[in-house]
Formats: sequence, structure tokens, C-alpha cells
Amino acid sequence: MTTSHSLAAEGLTLGYGDRVVVESLDLTVPPGEITVVVGANACGKSTLLRSLSRLLAPRTGRVVLDGKLVHRMPAKELARTLGLLPQSPIAPEGITVLDLVSRGRHPHQGMFARWNGKDDEAVAAALEATRTTDLADRAVDELSGGQRQRVWIAMALAQQTDLLLLDEPTTFLDPSHQIDVLDLLTDLNGTRGTTIVMVLHDLNLAARYADHLIALADGNVHASGTPAEVLTEDTVRTVFDLDSRIIEDPVSGRPLMLPIGRHNVRAEITAPG
Repeated sequence: MTTSHSLAAEGLTLGYGDRVVVESLDLTVPPGEITVVVGANACGKSTLLRSLSRLLAPRTGRVVLDGKLVHRMPAKELARTLGLLPQSPIAPEGITVLDLVSRGRHPHQGMFARWNGKDDEAVAAALEATRTTDLADRAVDELSGGQRQRVWIAMALAQQTDLLLLDEPTTFLDPSHQIDVLDLLTDLNGTRGTTIVMVLHDLNLAARYADHLIALADGNVHASGTPAEVLTEDTVRTVFDLDSRIIEDPVSGRPLMLPIGRHNVRAEITAPG
């Protein structure tokens, strides 16, 4: 099992240029659980993950990992504890799948440490878990979007961190591979106790896989708690400006959101008479 780590944002304000995206946000990530962040486009989901992983410095406030300020931690120390799969990452031109996934082991290579059998095992396990072993010798830029996404997830898994942040990990994946990836992350959480924070667009997948669900709106936390507490008709209306019905998912027993569009309301049929 992994070591439990505390990760929190305190009074976090983030932005780009003159635009403020996240303002005075407070957030605590439950250790050892799967947290899913949802919200409308441009509400600050990706920006929040970038700051939690120290890719984006806060204007005010701070991100704290085990009592240490993330933005002041040595890069390798942070990378051994926290891994990030950003949105739409870019691979070096011509790099092979095996070389890219192997880069996930770099935080474990110290000044005197050399590549060893443990590194080989970690890379092989990550390739197998993401079903990319047969792609190992292929160039990443030759792969389909779905294949590339699975390779990037393999690199994040090879890093073997206790905390894993993923920004839209199911992007470009067909439904079967979406479920494969989310099942894989659930297994990782269950077997190793890895704390996982991910951004998802699909509310129903978020509700099915999350232990803890966070809904962002207007750059702050609108609702936070279990999927049953957060995924309500009021929350969907406020956060997404969408009318819906919430029913019980017949597969998981979790809440299931049914969107209501202007052309999707079943008309009442009046018998002639």
C-alpha cells in the first residue's frame, strides 16, 4: 500500500494575464480516495489541476502537500510523490512508446542511481495495464488519438506516485477504452491506495467512479461530497445551465443524470374524443 498524503488548496486565486479563472478557492483532497472534478467549460478545472501540480503559480493562496508548499518543493521530490497527466500532452518528435513510458521513471533516478530491474518491471506493468505492450516499438506520433492517450496514462502509471492527477484521461477514447481506463484507475486505488484526482466531462462516469465529487462553478467550489450529495438536479442546473432528471443508475446504484433538451421531452398523448 502507498503512504497517505495530504493535499490541499488554501485561498487559491489563479489566472492568466488579466483574467482570473479561480478565486479564493479552498479544497482538501481526501487521501486514499478517487476525487473527480466536474464543471462547465472554462470554469477552472484544468487550471486547478495545473496549480495543484505546481505548473501554475497562484496569484494568492497556496497549495500544501504534507505541510510543505508545493511551489517551493524540489522538483524531483514532488515528482516522486505526485504525478500529473495534463490535457493534450505533446510527445517529443519521433520518440517511441517504450521511451516515453520509461520517462515516467526519471524522478526515481538520482545522481548515482542507475536504471535497474525495478524500473523495467514498472514500465512493463504500466504497458500491460494500459494494453500498450504491443505498441512499445512504435513512434508515438504514428498512433491514433486513443492509442496515444493510453500511452500517456502508461507513463503516469510508470511513475508509481502515491498521488495521481489526471486531466480528462478518457479524452479520445471509445466507450470500451474509457471504462478500461477508469477500471484501471479504480484498481490502482484499491490495490495500492493511490489517491487519484481527475477531471471528467461525463457526469455519469464521474458519479459511477468517484468516491468524492467536486463541482466547480464561476471559479470556485459549488458543491463537494459523495456523488449522491453533489449530482442533483439543482447542481446540474446551476453548474451547467441544464435541466435534467436524476435517477438511480441500474448498474452502480449511483445517481444517473438524464439531460433534458428542447426536443427531448416526451409529449403527452391525448386520446381523441
